[in-house]
Amino acid sequence: MTDPTCPCRAKDAEPAPLSACCGPYIDGLRPAPSAEALMRSRYTAYALGRIDYLRDTLAPPQRRDFDREAVAAWSKKSQWLGLDIEATEGGRPGDAKGYVEFAAHYVAEGLRQTHRERSLFHFDDEDQRWYFVEGAARKSAPVVKEARPGRNDPCSCGSGKKYKKCCGAAA
Repeated sequence: MTDPTCPCRAKDAEPAPLSACCGPYIDGLRPAPSAEALMRSRYTAYALGRIDYLRDTLAPPQRRDFDREAVAAWSKKSQWLGLDIEATEGGRPGDAKGYVEFAAHYVAEGLRQTHRERSLFHFDDEDQRWYFVEGAARKSAPVVKEARPGRNDPCSCGSGKKYKKCCGAAA
């Protein structure tokens, strides 16, 4: 069985196998070493439908508002296209907190979308791990929604296949 490519890759980055990227964090083999690594692994968890990891990496006070069914539905109905880390502030080993600005690209309901956010992460000294605290959507760049491609148009994921034979097959 081949090792799948990790979904957290940026559009212009070299693909990395899941086992050498976010897989060990999501599988609980070791904690993410930085706020950025936790952000990447959370994106990957959305792409893979690993909802328990998303809950477990929330800061404990935020878990009471976690809606597992809603998160699972959004994760499942979206096609995840890639993640761009646009900026980081702190969030490295030895820091108490860190910020990660990112753009998550996905297709939902046939529309290509980009979610931009500046997220706050906190390092818990007792647990020796990073947690996601909160995110604030960035308004600097509007969400651009594109029309759904026709059945015979090239697929928007960049596979080179027709839409009907690629992403449109699941629609």
